Amino acid sequence: MARPETPKPIRGTQDLFGESARRHHAVVEAFERVRRLYGFQQVQIPIFEATAVFARSIGETTDVVSKEMYTFEDRGGDSLTLRPEFTAGLCRAYLTEGWQQFAPLKLATHGPVFRYERPQKGRYRQFHQIDAEVIGAAEPAADVELLVLADQLLKELGIADGVTLQLNTLGDSETRDAWRQALVAHFEGHRGDLSEDSQTRLDKNPLRILDSKDPRDRPIADAAPGIDDHMSSEAGAFFEAVTKGLDAAGVAWTRNARLVRGLDYYRHTAFEFVTDRLGAQGTVLGGGRYDGLIETLGGPHTPAVGWAAGIERLGMLLEEPAAEAIEAVMVPMGEAAEAVALGLVAKLRRSGVATDMAFKGNMKKRMAKASASGATYALILGDNELSEGKIIVRNLVEGQQATASIESIGSMPLSLLWQIPTGSASSTGAQYIAEILKGGPGAA
Repeated sequence: MARPETPKPIRGTQDLFGESARRHHAVVEAFERVRRLYGFQQVQIPIFEATAVFARSIGETTDVVSKEMYTFEDRGGDSLTLRPEFTAGLCRAYLTEGWQQFAPLKLATHGPVFRYERPQKGRYRQFHQIDAEVIGAAEPAADVELLVLADQLLKELGIADGVTLQLNTLGDSETRDAWRQALVAHFEGHRGDLSEDSQTRLDKNPLRILDSKDPRDRPIADAAPGIDDHMSSEAGAFFEAVTKGLDAAGVAWTRNARLVRGLDYYRHTAFEFVTDRLGAQGTVLGGGRYDGLIETLGGPHTPAVGWAAGIERLGMLLEEPAAEAIEAVMVPMGEAAEAVALGLVAKLRRSGVATDMAFKGNMKKRMAKASASGATYALILGDNELSEGKIIVRNLVEGQQATASIESIGSMPLSLLWQIPTGSASSTGAQYIAEILKGGPGAA
């Protein structure tokens, strides 16, 4: 009978193992550590929502909604979408779960997101993000806190060098409306010279022309009016408060007056942490203030600001994380020794010692496994040791060996065994360790 064909992974997905899994874990672990320092609550939301949640919040005319979302009809006939980002789902939860009573609310989450786009280095169709949001705070201090959190995260990961915070303001409603009108007038005068995509943007989303990568658009976009010429005094004061806050916190930034967000609900601060260490200049973390988003979902006017970062892209910037270390490997020989060893391994693990067991092959192969694991200690238990109530503990790094009572394993640090005089009997060794713990003869 022919062997069935092995299923292939879906294009744009990945299986995390070994180094890739360690990089992923290092990013999440650092994020969890930093978000606790800043008092951000961990939250989890569904990976799929009603399609309208994303269509209304991200925008019907955006590429994400029109080209990239994984949308399907469930068996009940409802249109559902796998989340392409976190913010919309968090805002939906804020409204439907009664979280308004806790505002201002500082939230942090991480997990998979889905976008149908061309897979490339560091970019997948199922990828992972970390996300931090402050919902219900209109003050510039919330923007500052999120930016300082992001800066500290990059420093914790050891990737802050070569990453630049680019900052801009989109102003308040008055500022944005006046700037938008000026941009439309400017681009209309050059409509015939714009790329096809930017001609479409001019009708639907003119601010997006400013960050077009098409060479035909760049001279026109670079000559476009700047937002500062249309800034209200209130919007200018808000941006100044953000920049002064960053300066006070010691966070370096640079102004990028062409950094925009196309949808109308974005206000004030927009930012990206960018690097050229991934080839072409790329964003590793980005976000901004979205004071009008919750209104698009049927809620009251609610100020909010947040950011997201791709775990894969951050992980690519890390120094290779070390493999998780096993401290001890149990090496039993014989059925009776294996039965006792299972109990000792459980005892060691419960006492906080990372322990594995070499249970296959002859002594040479089992010791080779212990050495290959990177363990510091091999605990050798055979019939002779078992009959005498002893176990051999070998330091694989220094080549030393000691004998201890089986009962002592898991009740004291393995490192103390190297202070037992060579050739000590198990009972004498246990007494010697007890004296050390009490500050006796061998304590020095």
